[in-house]
Amino acid sequence: MDKATKGRAARLLIHDPTLRDGHHAVRHQLDTDQLRAYAVAADAAGVPVVEVGHGNGLGASSLQIGRARLSDTDMLKVVRDALTRSRMGVFMAPGWGTADDLRHAVALGADVVRIAAHCTEADVTERHLGVVRDLGAEAHGALLMSHMASPDQLAEQCALLAGFGAQAVGIFDSAGHYLPTDVTTRITAITAAVDVPVIFHGHNNLGLAIANSLAAIHAGARIIDATARGFGAGAGNTQLEVLVAVLERMGHSTGIDLRRLLAAADVAGERLMKVPPVIDSVSLVSGLAGVFSGFKKPVLATADREGVDPVDLFFALGERQVVAGQEDLIDDVARKLKEA
Repeated sequence: MDKATKGRAARLLIHDPTLRDGHHAVRHQLDTDQLRAYAVAADAAGVPVVEVGHGNGLGASSLQIGRARLSDTDMLKVVRDALTRSRMGVFMAPGWGTADDLRHAVALGADVVRIAAHCTEADVTERHLGVVRDLGAEAHGALLMSHMASPDQLAEQCALLAGFGAQAVGIFDSAGHYLPTDVTTRITAITAAVDVPVIFHGHNNLGLAIANSLAAIHAGARIIDATARGFGAGAGNTQLEVLVAVLERMGHSTGIDLRRLLAAADVAGERLMKVPPVIDSVSLVSGLAGVFSGFKKPVLATADREGVDPVDLFFALGERQVVAGQEDLIDDVARKLKEA
């Protein structure tokens, strides 16, 4: 049986990081009522996994990348209490979060834990994936800014993640840089290298998040990330309700009640965001330059303060191959542009 036939036969698992990735779009300021309202609606729709937390994950709330309105503990408690059917997911990148953060999250009811690393640094996840497995939660391994690595490199790194105990592995298009052909070659290489489900997480900077997610599915990915109304960093993520509707039309089973999912999307649109994500000029350039989507707001603020063009600043950051956590470089690069 080829991968396309397998894809039609196997149920896809939709992973919803609206309450985590969406935090990037509102400077990590969602409150208790907002978290609860969306979690209740997503649960009613039968969304399999609802992920919650600071946009950069457990332990990431900081002056450097943004203080969250609520603590990790408060966010996890309110969402856990709201979920009766859906599993709760969390995200952590070593260096921001610690093993103690993982233990605390699982104690608060986290069912699925994603350990993420830069696309060529899977080795930093070994200890933390082991902790998650020891705690009895489902462990996922994720590679960020994956456009910076070749298909073969990503396959090798995903094989390492699986060897460290990850029960699903995959790639994030953190900058919204991929074309569908890019996704196909990478997911094909990864599925050939591992025996666990493969994840794809898309961003919409080039308007291709749905197309890229479908390309991932056709190439063998079984876990697809998407957020309500596309709520997320930069131009937003793969739009959840659109993805599920398209998958239903294509004959894929997700187990999600589309009518109730549309209601959850309305809750997100009304309660979580002032306006839905759009592909504005800066988001588009972020995707072209291959710069992390979460840099949009700090780049705009710095460009305004320093009197430089944000388009030039994004391309300069792309040349430096900056990644999440290097927000302090934005000011340095802007000043150099200004001097030039």
